[in-house]
Order: sequence, then structure tokens, then C-alpha cells
Amino acid sequence: MNNTTYSIKKNEIERKWYIIDAANKPLGRVATEAAKLLRGKHKPTFTPNIDTGDNVIIINCDKVVLTGHKLDQKTYRHHSGYIGGMKEISARDLLANNSEKAIMLAVKGMLPKNSLGRQTIKKLRLYAGSEHENQAQKPEIWEF
Repeated sequence: MNNTTYSIKKNEIERKWYIIDAANKPLGRVATEAAKLLRGKHKPTFTPNIDTGDNVIIINCDKVVLTGHKLDQKTYRHHSGYIGGMKEISARDLLANNSEKAIMLAVKGMLPKNSLGRQTIKKLRLYAGSEHENQAQKPEIWEF
């Protein structure tokens, strides 16, 4: 009786392209679905130490919503490394000016913090409007 776990090889990985429409959907719901697809957790061949995920296109990033009082209360912070170098921007301003960055940060926070996560985030494409330039890849629409 063979009780070994099957581990997929790099040359056996099949990658697909998926489109997620973020219009009128909560930011966290869109980000979790994108992270799941990017990691490959929706596949039966998921292997934690190998990038088995698919490519994801998120359209209508400018129409994503935040629930509750997050628009006014949530802040995004980063530091330049210099004294007094902390920058802070509210969620309302970030969504108005750069909605793609808000989704990118949400998805990036749900991926592993190692070289696998840095490799995985490169398969994410974000577009503010409903048009995208990846028609040649024949992406499928992912409903959730």
C-alpha cells in the first residue's frame, strides 16, 4: 500500500487566466479570491512549496467598495527609513487616486512573506476600468 503524498512537478503545472470583476464588491472579498487563485488553492494539485497558481486580472478596481466606516477610519502607512519619514494616506484618498494600489496591498498581505509570495504577486494584473489588454490569453470569468 502506497501512502505517499503526490507532489506536482514544475513541468506539470497548467496555468489559466481568470478575470475578477471588482465592481460593487468589498475589497477584502475580491482580495481573498484573487489570493486563492494566485496561490492555486482552488486546484486539487495544490503544493505549498511550489507556485501552482493561475494568472488573475482584476477589472473595475475603481468601483471596489469598503464596508462600514473604513473609508474614513482606515489608513495606509509606509516609512521611508529616514527620521520623520512616515507617510500616511486615508483609504478614501487611496481609492480615489490609486485604487489599483489598494487592491494590490490587500492581495499582497494575503500571500506568503517570502520568495514564493514575491513570485506569486507578479501574476496579478490590475485595471481601473473595464478594459484590459490581456484578451490574447483568453481569460475566463471567475464568479464568487
